[in-house]
Amino acid sequence: MLTIHAADEVRHVWDDPEPVRGGAVAVQGGRVAGVGPLAELERRFPGARVRRWPGVLGPAHLHEGPLPDAPSPRERIHAVLKLGAAAVLAEHAGSPELRAAADRNDVVVLARARPTAITETGRADLAVFDESGACIATVCAGRLVHRRR
Repeated sequence: MLTIHAADEVRHVWDDPEPVRGGAVAVQGGRVAGVGPLAELERRFPGARVRRWPGVLGPAHLHEGPLPDAPSPRERIHAVLKLGAAAVLAEHAGSPELRAAADRNDVVVLARARPTAITETGRADLAVFDESGACIATVCAGRLVHRRR
């Protein structure tokens, strides 16, 4: 199903000098199908489900440090998702249990840090943050994996 994630502002990269006000990201499967103003994407993708988020939508983060402490590997990975990250560094996810939990949640395990960005046809890893900087939602490979209640 095609889903459009709309927000007050969309940034291709977090230090984007020209964010899209009233922007959106269309997601088909695990990939970005389009980025731009919400009205434009609604015309391009009629019938798509629209999720509206307050705040700023941008690329999901790479969690570069040790994973947060939690009772289980699943909960440690979920703690990263709650921070708006969809990738972790291999040096901090070395155990088979952590890698399996990351894999089950579509969290990418990277050998080294790399920049994050929203690009058409790229993997749909997105995060939405409110005005205080708290993560409202995280999307990993097109799947909503965290939503603040």
